[in-house]
Amino acid sequence: MKKWILILIAVVIAALGTSIKVYLSATEPLKDAQNKAIARASAQVHFSKVEDFHIYNGLETVYVIEGENQDGKEIIAWVPDKKGKIIVKKAAEGLTKQEAVQKLLEEKNPEKIISVRLGLEKNIPLWEIYYRSDNDLINYYYIHFETGEWLKKIENL
Repeated sequence: MKKWILILIAVVIAALGTSIKVYLSATEPLKDAQNKAIARASAQVHFSKVEDFHIYNGLETVYVIEGENQDGKEIIAWVPDKKGKIIVKKAAEGLTKQEAVQKLLEEKNPEKIISVRLGLEKNIPLWEIYYRSDNDLINYYYIHFETGEWLKKIENL
């Protein structure tokens, strides 16, 4: 009986160790991209705190960094993966996530909003709202970050 318990404990420990290794290997490229983007953006802005980082894949790949500068102001940096202009804005210069969603709700009646995230296309900072309509179709709605104007829609996929 003791032999079976020891074997079971060994199997659980091996499975746990393998799971941790797989997780760390899977998240390593994202951490590398984040470090690369912060290093490139540091020529224009110093982040004292990074609150969010994500990769936007639109017309080109862009890294979006949200955080605080040395003065404690919330800032956002859009860093192209390849060479290109890095755009840095104070968060107060544009719409909040809730304001972007409100713009969508004024025009559309989404069944479920899946995600709302910042992106960049043609050097224009934007909000991308991914939602499902009442007939369960996929839709994308793009709003200009600073003005709140509608930029484009991709509907009924």
